[in-house]
Amino acid sequence: MDSSFPMRKIIHVDMDAFYASVEQHDNPALKGKALAVGGEHRGVVSAASYEARKFGVRSAMPSKTAKEKCPHLIFVPPRFARYKEISKKIREIFYEYTDLVEPLSLDEAYLDVTENKKGMESANQIAKEIRQKIFEQTGLTASAGISVNKFLAKVASDINKPNGQKTIHPDKIEDFLEELPVEKFYGVGKVTANKMFSLGIYKGKDLKKRSIEDLTRLFGKSGAYYYNVVRGIHHSEVKPHRIQKSVAVERTFFEDLFDEQQVDEKLQSLSEELQNRLQKNNILGRSLTLKIKYKDFSLYTRSITKEEYFSSTEQYFNTGKKLWELRPFDKPVRLLGLSLSQLNTEEKKQVSVQLKIPFKEFEDQ
Repeated sequence: MDSSFPMRKIIHVDMDAFYASVEQHDNPALKGKALAVGGEHRGVVSAASYEARKFGVRSAMPSKTAKEKCPHLIFVPPRFARYKEISKKIREIFYEYTDLVEPLSLDEAYLDVTENKKGMESANQIAKEIRQKIFEQTGLTASAGISVNKFLAKVASDINKPNGQKTIHPDKIEDFLEELPVEKFYGVGKVTANKMFSLGIYKGKDLKKRSIEDLTRLFGKSGAYYYNVVRGIHHSEVKPHRIQKSVAVERTFFEDLFDEQQVDEKLQSLSEELQNRLQKNNILGRSLTLKIKYKDFSLYTRSITKEEYFSSTEQYFNTGKKLWELRPFDKPVRLLGLSLSQLNTEEKKQVSVQLKIPFKEFEDQ
């Protein structure tokens, strides 16, 4: 640990199987059932209930594969408006304790409670209260991780899932990280983990033996990150105002698209939806990307960047059409998407004073 840097109290709250849990809560007949949110015949699994996960069903898995793994799997279509509604209620609970809330998605967020509105010393107790309030107000369960930085809190939140929490006390960080399997480190994906295994790196203590030069040579820029986090060093602050880097719309089709007229109709619809989203938030952007996923699941993207901002449905459609004409393949299309980046959004820096306050009275639940 870097003792020269202010010690924080960070909570990472992660809802348990959020989309699937919402569906089971709203329809009691689905409780206890293997459930997937997504299209049964086309598309991918957006979320899976814990009952489905026991059979190996995971998010981002093709629906066909999910059905093969779990023949009795029940599919329900996603209801994003409902998920956003509940997510808003959950964030309102967060703001009862602190304004330093950094949402990562609809179902998870970081909270800095070093100084909090309740004047509570125990971050562990704050996490318990938040989880209890979420359950009382939404009927859903959440898990939480608590520690001195975002990396450790994120790792901790996954340990006692579902409906639990884990605190990594400052005095226990070194021992905890040395025994942590490298695949459990946030930021280490499957490919990187396999590379580490091939190098004899299985736990944090193995990773810790490597020099920063060695890790940088093996893993590029990520090497310095691995060198630091295995020592409990991660100085990233909770950022309440995250910069929105892109706005995207996409559609997976129940029947593959084959002809130009179908594509034109879908591109027009996507362009209108994109414009509506951008207008609501007064957002403009200079780079438009077309995403195409083919029947064989191969993916193709291409972008055009302009000096001036895009500003109309017609511009999105015409540019999207040009990008479509540049595609390398004439194959049946299962998904189309448009996204706008290089936005006019600017980061609003929020300065917060964070005091070095010792952790007290921490117990895992």
